[in-house]
Amino acid sequence: MSANLQSNATSAATPPLLELDHLHVRFGDTVAVSDVTLAIQRGERVALVGESGSGKSVTALSILRLLSDAQVSGSIRFDGEDLLGRTEREMRGLRGSDIAMIFQEPMTALNPLYTVGDQIAETIVVHDGVSANEARKRAVALLGRTGIAEPGKRVNSYPHQLSGGQRQRAMIAMALACRPRLLLADEPTTALDVTIRAQIVDLLLELQRDEAEKRGMAVLLITHDLNLVRHFAQRIAVMEKGVLVESGPVEQVFGSPQHPYTQRLLASRPERTVVPVLPISPVLLEARGISVDFKTKLPGFGGWFRSGRFRAVADANVSVRQGETLGIVGESGSGKSTLAMALLGLQRTVHGEVEFQGRALDSYRGAEQTALRSNMQVVFQDPFSSLSPRQTIERIVGEGLALHRPAMTPQARRDKMISVLREVGLDRTVLQRYPHEFSGGQRQRIAIARALVLEPRILILDEPTSALDVSIQQQVLKLLAGLQRKYNLGFVFISHDLAVIGAMAHRVAVMQNGSIIESGEVEEIFATPSHPYTRKLLKAALDH
Repeated sequence: MSANLQSNATSAATPPLLELDHLHVRFGDTVAVSDVTLAIQRGERVALVGESGSGKSVTALSILRLLSDAQVSGSIRFDGEDLLGRTEREMRGLRGSDIAMIFQEPMTALNPLYTVGDQIAETIVVHDGVSANEARKRAVALLGRTGIAEPGKRVNSYPHQLSGGQRQRAMIAMALACRPRLLLADEPTTALDVTIRAQIVDLLLELQRDEAEKRGMAVLLITHDLNLVRHFAQRIAVMEKGVLVESGPVEQVFGSPQHPYTQRLLASRPERTVVPVLPISPVLLEARGISVDFKTKLPGFGGWFRSGRFRAVADANVSVRQGETLGIVGESGSGKSTLAMALLGLQRTVHGEVEFQGRALDSYRGAEQTALRSNMQVVFQDPFSSLSPRQTIERIVGEGLALHRPAMTPQARRDKMISVLREVGLDRTVLQRYPHEFSGGQRQRIAIARALVLEPRILILDEPTSALDVSIQQQVLKLLAGLQRKYNLGFVFISHDLAVIGAMAHRVAVMQNGSIIESGEVEEIFATPSHPYTRKLLKAALDH
């Protein structure tokens, strides 16, 4: 029996596990979700897709009653009981045990003061009542199942000691710790490279099938990754501006989308728009023999620890010419972001040489160093942690202009900010708002605008489109390509999305365990990769 026939049979025999009936969510005068009706059966996998700000995450948070400032109406029934009528104490007992959530931004969801092992174990102890020792063993096993190498060591790591992808996997392990009946997965593979993404999809499918036989665990997947939807979900629901515009079996919606918005989403794919770099183009940024070490603790005799050293980047050589994009790819923890920070001069323990326009970075002093910073800008992977929660968007985007362009009038600065925000898909109404008022994708666009407003010579892009839905991703990539052509910018583009690298980069460097194992022209590397690891990455991208 097919998955859809099984779902229909289940629907006829038992009531849905989750029912949203005419759900409305309002923040003051702003309507975030309007009249959404959706049912999820026991053991079913449903994907909720749409652009950033379409109401996907708000819908999921309303199910757990985590929207403190919102006005929620309609009904949310879980196993036949209306959650809007439950007390906060009753909801605390439900969260984590019966309904668990994988949040979009793990750095804000994980407590920075506790190890990831302690946080996973605490969930198990509270809801399952097992001993601390047993909970720790289960935490190690869960980290291993989500693809984290050496889980026995990583269980003692704090969130800041893990890469973005590793933090995301720790969040998944925490959500699955108590085997919930309903799993709300909000962009669970956003920060993951293609090989780990494939592992996580397979893991979620395996766990969901196992638990579906025991407890009927259902999954509501919130994502902008249409390939993930195609491989994982049975049904799909499409949201636009808070409204559910289309739903149905995945094969039906992908094969014959009815709504114009769904048709636009499915048609959005990264398109290669780069132009060749002129042979006479000068080198803007060059790094030779870059190695980066971090101090670490190693177990010694009698329970004591001794100092050790972890080499995050080993003897890397890269260069970027004017108007050129260098793509850097590799799995989470391979050293991509550490290398980027070394190129910016933001790592303390760097061996080797980094030059900007033929001059060593460490030779810049005073006003020259300030000018250098305006010429080398960065867009970080996690926009929430890089945007000050206490500042308005006008302060955040305009801060660089106030520092580096003091001669500009306030009105000229404001006009410049509005122009750049418009280029990344936002309007002037965002200026007086704060980062927490935006979706993950909208925050990423704000971070890109902050970097672009200074018109830098070199832009370091660390997963700049990882939090963006496919249509906005396409817009941002076209924007970046257009700005590169207009201003002859040099890009260092870090991404786990090989389709994005294929669309944006002239050359690519493949990193594994801190080393660049293969580099060259994008078309050549993608067509005839010589290293087994590169072949593995490309195969995973094609399969998923």
